[in-house]
Amino acid sequence: MSGKEVKSALKSAKEAIKNKEFKEALKQCKAVLKLDKKNYNAWVFIGLAASELEQPDQSQSAYKKAVELEPEQLLAWQGLANLYEKTDQWDFKVELPNVYQKLVELYASSDKKKCYEVIKKLTEIYQSDKEYLKLAKVWQQLIQLKKEEAVDKKELLELWQQLTQLLSDCLNEEEQDNEIQQHLISAFENAMVLMDPVPGEKHMKMSTDYVRCLSKLPQEEAKMKEACESMLSHYPSQSYPLEVLGILNEDTVSCFSRLLDLAPNCGLGHLGLGTKALQEGRYKDAIKDLAQGLKKTSCNTGWYSLAEAQFKMHRYSDSATSCSQGMFRLLYVTIIHVYVFFFFFFQIPDAEKDPVLVALKGRAYLNKGQIDQALKFSTFNFSFLALCSLLKAATKNPNCGEYYFLLGQLYWGMGEETRKDRSKAHTHLLKAAKLDPHLGSAFRYLGHYYREIANDRGRARGCYKKAFELDNEDAESGAASVDLSMEQEDMETALATLESVIEKATPGSAKWAWMRRGLYYLKVGEHQQATADLQAALRADPEDWVCWECLGEAYLNRRSFTAALKAFGKAHQLQPSSIYSVYQAAAIKQTLGKFKEAVAEYLQITAQQDYVPALKGLGECQLSLAKSLMEDCRDGGAIDLIQQAIQNLFKAVELRPDLSCLWKLLGDACTAVSTVSPNRAQVLVPAPLNLNTERKVHVFVCRCYAHALKLMSEAPSLWYDLGLNYYRQASSLLIVFVSSQCLKKAIMMDSGNHSYWNALGVISMNKGNNMHLFICIIIYYNVVAWTNLGTLYLKKDNIELAHEAFKIAQSLEPLYVNCWIGQALIAERVGSYDTMDLFRHTTELSTHMEGVKGYAYWVCSTLLDKSNRDTELYRYNIVQMNAISAAQVALSKYTERIQSDPEAFIMLGYLNEHLQLKRQALQAYQRSVELLQSTSSTEELAFAVGSYGRALCTSGQWEEAVHAYKSTPLQELSDLAGVALAYCRAGLIPESISAYERALAVASSEKEKAYILTALALLQHRQGNLDSAKTLLFKCSMLKEPISESLLCLCALGLVHGDATLAAAALTELLKQGSASGSVVEQRCLLTCTLLALQGNYSAVQREASRAVHSNPGNPSLWALLSRVVPQYYPRKANVRLHTHAVITHIPTSTPGNLSLLIFLLSDDPAAWAGLMAACHTENTSCYLSGSAPCRQGMEKILMSVVSEKGEIERPLAQTLEGWVLQQAVTGLVMGGQLEEAEALCSQVLNVSPEHPAVMLALRQVQCQRLLVANGGTVLPDSVMEQLNNTVMMNPTNLGAWHWLAEVYRSQGLLVQAVMAYRQSLQLASQLGLHSSQVTSLLRLALLALGPCMVRNDWKDLVLEATTEVLKLGSFPMALLFQALLQYVTKMAARETRRLLERLVYVSSQDFPVTVVQVASWYLLRHLHAKNDDELINVLLERAKMNRDQRLLKFHSLLASSSS
Repeated sequence: MSGKEVKSALKSAKEAIKNKEFKEALKQCKAVLKLDKKNYNAWVFIGLAASELEQPDQSQSAYKKAVELEPEQLLAWQGLANLYEKTDQWDFKVELPNVYQKLVELYASSDKKKCYEVIKKLTEIYQSDKEYLKLAKVWQQLIQLKKEEAVDKKELLELWQQLTQLLSDCLNEEEQDNEIQQHLISAFENAMVLMDPVPGEKHMKMSTDYVRCLSKLPQEEAKMKEACESMLSHYPSQSYPLEVLGILNEDTVSCFSRLLDLAPNCGLGHLGLGTKALQEGRYKDAIKDLAQGLKKTSCNTGWYSLAEAQFKMHRYSDSATSCSQGMFRLLYVTIIHVYVFFFFFFQIPDAEKDPVLVALKGRAYLNKGQIDQALKFSTFNFSFLALCSLLKAATKNPNCGEYYFLLGQLYWGMGEETRKDRSKAHTHLLKAAKLDPHLGSAFRYLGHYYREIANDRGRARGCYKKAFELDNEDAESGAASVDLSMEQEDMETALATLESVIEKATPGSAKWAWMRRGLYYLKVGEHQQATADLQAALRADPEDWVCWECLGEAYLNRRSFTAALKAFGKAHQLQPSSIYSVYQAAAIKQTLGKFKEAVAEYLQITAQQDYVPALKGLGECQLSLAKSLMEDCRDGGAIDLIQQAIQNLFKAVELRPDLSCLWKLLGDACTAVSTVSPNRAQVLVPAPLNLNTERKVHVFVCRCYAHALKLMSEAPSLWYDLGLNYYRQASSLLIVFVSSQCLKKAIMMDSGNHSYWNALGVISMNKGNNMHLFICIIIYYNVVAWTNLGTLYLKKDNIELAHEAFKIAQSLEPLYVNCWIGQALIAERVGSYDTMDLFRHTTELSTHMEGVKGYAYWVCSTLLDKSNRDTELYRYNIVQMNAISAAQVALSKYTERIQSDPEAFIMLGYLNEHLQLKRQALQAYQRSVELLQSTSSTEELAFAVGSYGRALCTSGQWEEAVHAYKSTPLQELSDLAGVALAYCRAGLIPESISAYERALAVASSEKEKAYILTALALLQHRQGNLDSAKTLLFKCSMLKEPISESLLCLCALGLVHGDATLAAAALTELLKQGSASGSVVEQRCLLTCTLLALQGNYSAVQREASRAVHSNPGNPSLWALLSRVVPQYYPRKANVRLHTHAVITHIPTSTPGNLSLLIFLLSDDPAAWAGLMAACHTENTSCYLSGSAPCRQGMEKILMSVVSEKGEIERPLAQTLEGWVLQQAVTGLVMGGQLEEAEALCSQVLNVSPEHPAVMLALRQVQCQRLLVANGGTVLPDSVMEQLNNTVMMNPTNLGAWHWLAEVYRSQGLLVQAVMAYRQSLQLASQLGLHSSQVTSLLRLALLALGPCMVRNDWKDLVLEATTEVLKLGSFPMALLFQALLQYVTKMAARETRRLLERLVYVSSQDFPVTVVQVASWYLLRHLHAKNDDELINVLLERAKMNRDQRLLKFHSLLASSSS
């Protein structure tokens, strides 16, 4: 192949490469190489084609062959570079920098731009491979090329800056090349020379980087100083050069001081000063500066220095913490080497037998502060060996204070003898403190010595203070220092110390400081702060029972009794043997009035030991319980408690006879006995003070008060108690004189105490002196004085002044019962109707003997007067006030206390008779008879015996009754009638007849004679004297005042003996006496039916029974009679049982629901009939509301009668049911307009049940309605309004009654009274917990106030108040409507008005009632018409059409027509 062919082949290869036919190219190139193996282009083309065919090795070989042939040609080197860049092989990457280096050389003279690109690639490779020297050289080569091109100064500066950045990483390498460092320094210097302006921000940053670079090169210290000085000259406010100079310069303090002046928060400045202080031995300053510096800048060197300083100050725990922060294990191990020794000690075989090792272990224990553990090894004289070892160590190193401290510590722990020897513990501790002034533990033990041995509190305090200053963690020294400061009354120093500790303390630490400051605040009376501090102390140690007790004291002093109880309970839980916590808990319960619980805890203490405060508290609680029982007249239990109190208090007196309070309490306990009945007041006086006198208790009390006065003679209360006790045992004028002298002594000591003056006044009044002046002195201060003054006036028969005095006393204290008793006595004396009410009020206030007896007397007097049964006064005082039961209960308490009053027992028996308490009545009368038998009052004895006989008759003891009556003079009609009845019941008919004949002679009225004659007739009939019986009954019927009983007996007598004429005549006269009620109706019907049957008129029997049933449909006995007579006398209607219920109830076939079946099945159940009544009433109400005629009329009375008579239920339930059905019936009649029938119905029921307040209320409501209808709504008289108000007051728990009264007030224009009535109903509903009733009352109140708001805005606040309270109870649309209407009234055109109304209108029908939506729509339409807002009006009208609200559409047309 010729040269021409070679060129053609190379051209073909080039075309093939261009067309990406690399195999063809290889083929052509190989053909060329066969002819010319040194053909440069062929090798280059082979390298390129092989590279594209992913044959890197062949490509590399081809390129290298081309390079060998012509090394200065670029083409092969470029191909080789491209191959190495493209192929990811490590050997290629290694060769790539060399290729780049060759290309740089070739490009440097030919193509500068490509040369720069290759240099940058080469730089990246050197930087990634950390070949900083080559990088520096190639970059400097780049700079040199730039210089040759004469580029500007700015571009050169950027290149030098980039070089500093590229070489900065070399400073972090472990092995640093000096040549590289010089290149870096040269780069900084060249960059700073080129930088402009100077000074400037960029220059300052470059200078800082230069100094930072030099600070990492120790050999360049001179240049670094020069750079720092230069930077300070240009930038004097920069702190960094000072930081660097402070580390290198000899004048460290000056540099760091300048640094802190520039930057006070610079951590390095503080670290530098701290390090310098450490070097100079100023450890305290070093710790302070280093700690402050480390807060800003944390570094290992700083932590090391801090740990070293703390170690020098013997703050080992802090030093260990610092070491752990700085990770200095060597120093940390140094600190804990003592602890590690224990581990190795136990690994040594037979270490316990080696005295040297034992001594070392003892020293180790000493280092840990465990003296007791160290002394355990003294069993075999090892303490001596330990002592020798320490002495030897101190001899070898006499300047080591720690050795002397260990010796002193060992001497201190060896016992009392070595502690007192100054040459041992004291000398060595003192020398340790001198040699090592930073050894706080040495000063702590010196403090122990001065406090416990030398008794030098001042020095001890100074040593403790020094120890605590050296080690703030030394709680023992701090606590001792504070305790001694408080002991020496230096509270300011103590408080300052505690506050300094607390300020630094973290939560849950410094317990001793918190606790002592809490106790300090507790001492000075700042209980709130004391509580907070003691709580903080407990957070540090929740198991400290002493701290819990202190916290309980703090709570107690600030009157937080519940919290105090919990605190003392926790203390007792942690320390069950602590008596103090139990005692305080009991004392708190005593303060709170929980005497029973307090007694239980006091007994828990006294069971363990005789603790005087517990015995005192136990006696006080038992005495308080006894007094509370005596207030309720439970004297038996009170005496038992008083006996126990005396025993406990005397035991306390025996233990502490020097306490005056115990003697006083003992006297008070014995004095309390005087209140009860003498036969109950029997207590055992303690033997040591028991006297053989008749009045043992009073003498014992005097001795107790006398003992108390010996111990505390200046206590006026003791003189007062002694004077009262003398007065209680006043058996002679001398004792009364002594009593007054004692009280005068008390007044001399405390003239401002009204009780002393009052007692002296009472004594003087009883002596006959006029104490008016004394009482006037104190009269303005006390209710008792006014009451006593009133008593004095009453005693002097000055009624008016007595009334005024009692009235003032009542105004001072309305609950003081004595002044009310005084008013009652005045009312009794002047004959007022309020007497009984006043006495009743006294029994409600408290159980006072005078008030109880007065009330019982008036109750009995009212009951004995038979003529007042139908009066309003009787119904109120006796029936409504439940006077009989109240008086009986009160009088039972009276007779329990005063058992020598026969009059009280007579009244009690009479009241028990009324309550059907037969046995109790018999016992009361028997006791009265026993008491009167020892008196000379024959009349009272006869009355009591007669009452006793009557009680015996009632209880069925006829013979005893006869005996009792015989012991009376038998001159009174009641006694004669009683003995006659007793004879009759005992079977002694002749004696009974004789007694009745005597009674007939004594009888004064025609009625009394009629009853006696009737009784005689019955007795004669029993004896078979029929004619005598008839004669007596005829004689009885001929009297002016015949009684129905005699006619009844005469008629029955005729029927029994078949005398129809006699029976008919008697029955005719009986029926002439008028209408009957109750059981008399049944008797008359039975007699009439019997007479008709006797006459043979059987059909009339059935008619008479049916007539009676129709007249009295609620009488079950008549129905029973009808059911018996009809089958017997009219068999054709024997199925009447199936029809009676339909007849009684007039139930049509269309009875609601299944009530007909229910009534038929449960005919005797009043609940079923009441349900029928409610169903009928509901149906009628619905008819009235819809405007249609009611379906069921005329059924109210019948149904009410049936419900009243059906079934046997308890009285309260029966009364409630009767009231309910009456209300239903009356409401139905009123709704039907039958007001007269409604009033008649109420009157009829009231005649049967005069004690029924609900009936009276219904009657008054109907009467009020009739008045309003008759007078056309005119104003009712004041008397009527007062009656209505009184009627509602008789039904205080009837919410409907209050609402009705409010409506009446509203109709009369009395809006204020109406508001008060609604508020009363609201209060009642709240008390009863009736949620719906509260809402009703509030809404009615809002509606009431909304009416006046339509005219003026006076009532606006009331509407808002009521509706707001309703909305608090729940979501009620009516309240929202009232608020919207109020807004409409006050601000009709306001936007808020439209918003409130739209919120009610534009809701779903299920959310709000239709009525609320419609009313809101009307007012919204008026609002929109006033605003002429046609758009919104159309929206509203469209909604009305959709909801078919024709009223709103009609209203719109009216508004539109009126506006046009």
